[in-house]
Amino acid sequence: MRQPSVIARRVAAASVTLVVAAGAAACGPKDNDAKGAGGDSKPQKGGTLTVLNANPQEDFDPARLYTSGGGNVPSLVFRTLTTRNRESGAAGAKVVPDLATDTGRPSENATVWTYTLKKGLKYEDGTPITSADIKYGIERSFAAELSGGAPYLRDWLIGGADYQGPYKDKKGLASIETPDDLTIVFHLNKPEGEFPYLATQTQFTPVPKAKDKGTKYEEHPISSGPYKVVKNENDGERLTLERNTYWSAATDAERKAYPDKIDVRSGLDSSVINQRLSASQGADSAAVTTDTNLGPAELAKVTGDKALAARVGTGHFGYTNYIAFNPKVKPFDDPKVRQAIAYAVDRSSVINAAGGSSLAEAATTYLPNQKSFGYTPYDHFPAGASGNPAKAKELLKEAGHPNGITVTLTHSNDKNFETSPEIATALQDALKKAGITVKLQGLEDNDYRDKIHGVKTEPGFFLAHWGADWPSGGPFLAPIFDGRQIVKDGANFNTGFLDDKSVNGEIDAINKLTNLDEAAKRWGALDKKIGEQALTVPLFHPVYKRLYGSAVKNIVISDWTGVLDISQVAVK
Repeated sequence: MRQPSVIARRVAAASVTLVVAAGAAACGPKDNDAKGAGGDSKPQKGGTLTVLNANPQEDFDPARLYTSGGGNVPSLVFRTLTTRNRESGAAGAKVVPDLATDTGRPSENATVWTYTLKKGLKYEDGTPITSADIKYGIERSFAAELSGGAPYLRDWLIGGADYQGPYKDKKGLASIETPDDLTIVFHLNKPEGEFPYLATQTQFTPVPKAKDKGTKYEEHPISSGPYKVVKNENDGERLTLERNTYWSAATDAERKAYPDKIDVRSGLDSSVINQRLSASQGADSAAVTTDTNLGPAELAKVTGDKALAARVGTGHFGYTNYIAFNPKVKPFDDPKVRQAIAYAVDRSSVINAAGGSSLAEAATTYLPNQKSFGYTPYDHFPAGASGNPAKAKELLKEAGHPNGITVTLTHSNDKNFETSPEIATALQDALKKAGITVKLQGLEDNDYRDKIHGVKTEPGFFLAHWGADWPSGGPFLAPIFDGRQIVKDGANFNTGFLDDKSVNGEIDAINKLTNLDEAAKRWGALDKKIGEQALTVPLFHPVYKRLYGSAVKNIVISDWTGVLDISQVAVK
């Protein structure tokens, strides 16, 4: 997911609608590892689940949402061709059928993908869901007034780059065919073996053309999932969801839909959310959060209370925090200088600055340490836990800097424990031991993001992070290291301006693979190869720790989202 505002457009808060949020790998500890945690009794239907969030569920239109795996709250209303496997741990990083009978049937070169819908699918009003509705739902995501979703369809579909959406172009996209009500065929302009992952995005939600109200559709989107929207206040600040009586569990193996009602309350301060979940009084005993982590101080308090500790869900989302270099800016044009910084980094102090080992895990690879990404262990510039200043000084001397260097590190002033002053200061202290004097440039978050993503404004040395649109190496490595994705007049994420034909060629070769396990191995090997250039210094992967109410049962935390999956939760 793109750099988040915290798994957001790629989070550390990971409502995983995006985000990320953003923009969050392993499952939780023994106390919440199994379905049924949160109580010994068998989960039952009924009751009201309350969701306490900091960020409103804005743009509740499937065209406008940028999610990973269909999101959390959104996936209660929006079903897609495929979805994430709703299981704990690594099993949850697999893509499985949702509206479709399978994950897609590719042509020999993976440029044509065919899906067949399950029989008996219905909307909340009882009308049948057709392949034409999915085609229309995708097409409306191209309309300028409904922008915000993942960009892949525009890049992958033949004719997608120039299509303006159905409001301007009534003919629609010829690259999406619907030969009958249950069949939909996609024609791509290049091989894409990971199309089944893309089909989990909410843009693949069916939308009945007759019910489309343009920008007002988000107020009452027509449900294809187990719940329908009965109230949407203040642009997603308060969402009330109730059962869609036409949803059938017989067509949906993934969503349990235990509660009768979902009450989403947003715009809350994170400390208030954690206080309410901790006290677990009244309706809050049946409450969860999809975007608020425990901070270091709160975690310390919780750890000392066995009852509270048993109500903490632990998860990892595919996400990496790292140092980025602009090799067009001196002295970072010299690989030895970049290597010296890599050797000088004290990851133990960085992890402490990120909240401690309970909230962050050291990283030496760019890809997250999960099998689905193709994680291949490597450490090209071994600094140990606390840095190797002697090796760093040696490299600086070889680079012509026997007396060290002075550099500026750009970071965000946002208190996110990722790209924030705490991390920057920890790096400043560590690099000083290697003769590297670091001046800190802190910027307000919007200014920081504008600066680091502008080709003309990108600094030489800055903090960055990246989260996964889906659990694979593709959406992790391609946006950052594919030279063809360098954006000169817009948001650029290839911060090292790498344009290596061998790297670009390998990305294309892997994209042709429809065997995702084989593709994962290749992504891991490519990560190791790129890592030799020291265009980034991986620092840590975040760990998500989130409280849930005392009456909440059936805790499932997958390696896809890293957070509690509310489609599985029961409150009775």
